[in-house]
Amino acid sequence: MKRTVTRLFDTRTQAESAVRDVEAMGIAASDLSMVSGRSAGEATRSFAEHNDSAHDAGKGAAAGGVVGGSVGLLAGLGLLAIPGLGPVVAAGWLVSTAVGAVAGAAAGGAAGGLLGGLKDAGVGEDDAHVYAEGVRRGGTLVSARAEESDAARVEQLLDAQGGVDATKRGAVYREQGWTSFDETAALPDPAQTLSPPI
Repeated sequence: MKRTVTRLFDTRTQAESAVRDVEAMGIAASDLSMVSGRSAGEATRSFAEHNDSAHDAGKGAAAGGVVGGSVGLLAGLGLLAIPGLGPVVAAGWLVSTAVGAVAGAAAGGAAGGLLGGLKDAGVGEDDAHVYAEGVRRGGTLVSARAEESDAARVEQLLDAQGGVDATKRGAVYREQGWTSFDETAALPDPAQTLSPPI
């Protein structure tokens, strides 16, 4: 049985390194997802600029003779809009789940978008709120579906690259007066948009 392991990263570079590490341990690209919010400084970046890192990863893998590896997920990164978050750079199974959750929410009144997708993937409601808020603030979310026997190792790899779990990041957000994900809320002061690593 697979379990979803999720961490929030303050930079997409950290998240991409984490994805490479998790793929190197044998987790298939089809079991990985990455959703990267756009910080205020990225608001005017183009689709091509967002895809440069994935393109460069693909070129490096080809030049080095690497087959598979991080090219799988990172090569699939694309710019799209997720309701409640606006434009994000994303790839992987969670994106499909989030889009499906939007359709389900429209039909049944449930939470949609990333929040609904995370909950559908087995992430607890409180944690899902923190992770959705982290992406809204410009962070990058990495989720891996791993066999129970591999889950602890995936957590270690994500943590080693600077990933923060929902409990730690949620505590920081709550100290700033945050209570739950609200797509219509104003973003906090840019200095508080992403919290310093814990």
